[in-house]
Amino acid sequence: MSEIITIQVGQCGNQIGSVFWPLALKEHGFGNENKLHQKKSIASNSLHSFFHCPSKISEYSTIADLKRGNVKARCILIDMEENVVDRYKRSALRDLFDSKCLLTNHPGSGNNWAVGHYEHGRDQLNTILEMIRRSAECSDFLHGFMLLFSLGGGTGSGLGSAILPLLEDNFPNIDRLVTCIHPGVYNDVITSPYNIALSLRQLTEHASCVFPVDNKALIDICNKYNKTKDRITTHPYRDMNSLIVKMLLHLTSGSRFPGPLNVDLNELAMNMTPFPGLHYLTSSFSPLDSPILKHSELLTSVCSRSGQLLRVDPLSGTVLAATLLCRGDISLSSSRDFVDRFLKKSKLVAWNRNGVKTGLCSVPPVDAPRSLLCLTNSTSVSTLFSETRQHFDKLYNRKAHTHHYLKTDGFEAQDFDLARNSLMETLDKYVIACKKVDIPRIKLV
Repeated sequence: MSEIITIQVGQCGNQIGSVFWPLALKEHGFGNENKLHQKKSIASNSLHSFFHCPSKISEYSTIADLKRGNVKARCILIDMEENVVDRYKRSALRDLFDSKCLLTNHPGSGNNWAVGHYEHGRDQLNTILEMIRRSAECSDFLHGFMLLFSLGGGTGSGLGSAILPLLEDNFPNIDRLVTCIHPGVYNDVITSPYNIALSLRQLTEHASCVFPVDNKALIDICNKYNKTKDRITTHPYRDMNSLIVKMLLHLTSGSRFPGPLNVDLNELAMNMTPFPGLHYLTSSFSPLDSPILKHSELLTSVCSRSGQLLRVDPLSGTVLAATLLCRGDISLSSSRDFVDRFLKKSKLVAWNRNGVKTGLCSVPPVDAPRSLLCLTNSTSVSTLFSETRQHFDKLYNRKAHTHHYLKTDGFEAQDFDLARNSLMETLDKYVIACKKVDIPRIKLV
């Protein structure tokens, strides 16, 4: 089974992680101190994907056993402010996190990408590399790095994007999968257009696959399925983070659990990235709320625009490639039916008419008997780049707030221009990718 190292950067990345690890434990059979939820054989075969286990996994039955057995999560926690990471040290799962893989500093990045990328990067990257190597040395079959951070702030976007080339240089054969959170219309950082544009350039150049998520899309989903409007009993940010976590657990299920047609992480970049740099994948999964949906309802749900974790409609554009990942009691014939229906709903690029990959994992999520995750590489995602360019230009045409970035040692004025050029180049690539190529043929007289 594959092993995955999770790197959480900044406040947003670590808040997602605070939801991720309890749900990951529950999915592997450890829901609380006294009860083993999943079948023990499943937990025995898959726990090591996210956790380093010094002893035989069969010896563990509860979370208390994991603590006594010195089991540690395969994760790196990084934030230049201490508040969020300190919560891990006080949480019920604190013993599952290696204190040598926690990094905090003071002060933070002040919502400045340049400070996170250059200043903190210069001071902290060697330490971060040693932490990553320490975790990698405890792995036998390392298949991927999973990075979590936001695009709008300073530490997550700046330092998070600085870690990508570090991984590429030192672990060139290991995929770098990034889940990045776009602030959407709920944006409280004035300089976020700069931070987003500068981050996207690094993601385009150094990531293997990127799964962008939009806060507005998450809030819309939570509001749609929220059973109550009582603000006392609702936890919007926790619910939003839960959507991201469920997507990630489904994404990695084929690498962790058995199945008749599993899709490993290292297959994603190969099948979903037809051209360099075009590796931004929209994601949607079902069920979002109701634990029991008919097989026919699953595909309808994931193809709906209202179910997308990024505020785009992938099927309204040209689809370059797609992957349908099934979990639970979904048969091979049902998965083929999903593909046939998806092909009818979507417009695939002319040179890849059957570009839909399928995966079947036998183990369902903990809250439903079956589920479906749809990953789409569509030209519709280009709206992310066009909107970023528009917001970037509004500030940069006046050179507003640029002095905060330029006074950071290592940041140059041309970094702004390079970021904007990268946005334009990516937009051009999406236009070129969906063009039909006419191959001249010899005519027989």
